[in-house]
Amino acid sequence: MFEHRLSGKPWPGSSERFSDVYDPNRGTVRARVRLADESDVDVAVRVAVEAQREWATWNPQRRARVLLRFLQLANQHHDELAALLSAEHGKTLPDARGDIQRGLEVIEFAAGAPHLLKGEYSTDAGGGIDVYSMRQPLGVVAAITPFNFPAMIPLWKLGPALACGNAVVLKPSERDPSVPIRIAELFDEAGLPPGVLAVLHGDKVAVDALLVHPDIQAVGFVGSTPIAQYVYATATAHGKRAQCFGGAKNHLIVMPDADLDQAADAISGAAFGSAGQRCMAVSVAVPVGEETADALVAKLAERARNLTIGRSDSETADLGPLVGADAAQRVTAAIATGAEEGAELVVDGRGITPPEGGEGGWFVGGTLFDRVTTDMSLYRDEIFGPVLSVVRAADYEQALRLPNENIYGNGVSIFTRDGDAARDFAARVNTGMVGVNVPIPVPIAHHTFGGWKASGFGDLNQHGPDSFKFYTRTKTVTSRWPSGIKDGPDAPLRPLADGASFVIPTMS
Repeated sequence: MFEHRLSGKPWPGSSERFSDVYDPNRGTVRARVRLADESDVDVAVRVAVEAQREWATWNPQRRARVLLRFLQLANQHHDELAALLSAEHGKTLPDARGDIQRGLEVIEFAAGAPHLLKGEYSTDAGGGIDVYSMRQPLGVVAAITPFNFPAMIPLWKLGPALACGNAVVLKPSERDPSVPIRIAELFDEAGLPPGVLAVLHGDKVAVDALLVHPDIQAVGFVGSTPIAQYVYATATAHGKRAQCFGGAKNHLIVMPDADLDQAADAISGAAFGSAGQRCMAVSVAVPVGEETADALVAKLAERARNLTIGRSDSETADLGPLVGADAAQRVTAAIATGAEEGAELVVDGRGITPPEGGEGGWFVGGTLFDRVTTDMSLYRDEIFGPVLSVVRAADYEQALRLPNENIYGNGVSIFTRDGDAARDFAARVNTGMVGVNVPIPVPIAHHTFGGWKASGFGDLNQHGPDSFKFYTRTKTVTSRWPSGIKDGPDAPLRPLADGASFVIPTMS
């Protein structure tokens, strides 16, 4: 049984609702997890409010040392965390290690809080007046994170939020709760004061309670676009900051001058890795010109047919199972619909033979469609599985219009040898993250991560400098001191001003 975690120890809460946690390799139940209700949320938030008051008094260096100790512990337990993640999500072990590593890189960045929290200072802004600003924590914040990155996304939220002096109530996905709980345990071991980090498992009941709770000051969310819109609208309507990241339809444009073997390798990994369960997965390949398209499809088909499907504990498999039966049903239904709508099904990943030890698991192989058009559901909908659509473009301008006119704007890439084309593409494409000969353009930790259009809601992104802006508020102080003591102990103090002033102060 997975319990919640509160005040540095397991906590059952008061709810008697539960959910099953599955082994996606076999389709069997491996554990149960408690689901929080409104009263559980209220208890966790009240504890966090009290704990945050002390945590906020710690100077940034002291808080950063907790993050550094956590980093050391997480690296020591890296293989353990990867095994837990793989067993519940279905990622292969190498992919699980990458999930953890990308999260730890943000913790490394957040440990630079003493520099990142510096304010600004202006001396002599007016006659004897100095003005300075300081960044202060918000208080208690909520992090609502998805199943597909059970280590990375919580760490992306926790690092900056904690470094800034906030307390965090983390509501991870109930599908794979082991890693978030283990992360919280390691933070406790690293010296995080009890109550500063709570982990509440739950569903919509817990999410709604967090969104309306008066003591939650900000909400960070990652999930599907409809839920991101709902979370953003509800949180902001209740006076909270919100950064909410949703779905995607990431395009990869292949120009005629590109190295097609390099492009095909990159697209295959980006489309089929993690069984396509990534918001930055490439789901649309856009070759420019018929000759480019024919050659690219042939290379992609060969790679899709030769993918190694294995259990999630495999060190050599290209992809493991999907996270749940519902996910497998959704993906196979999308494949059937795509074929019915007239797309050319080049490689069909349905009905594959599961690997040894994976009988009953939720496996779908790499699937490739060619001659997909923009009116098809294959193109319109986020499938979130190992399904790649090829949309042929006659020329560069048509290829550029595809991501620009799509409702999503998460990531996009172009493969070309031509610097002018790449430069023009990066400047004109209407998407938040751009790759040039890079298939998955996830920025490194000290840059910011975030999509545009229906992929992101809110004006500040994840990690990088934006995260420190999101998790703090700026206080500006204007100060003026009466003078006189420097002129000697017997000198009279001079007043701050010659009488009362009834006009707004100016810089004169």
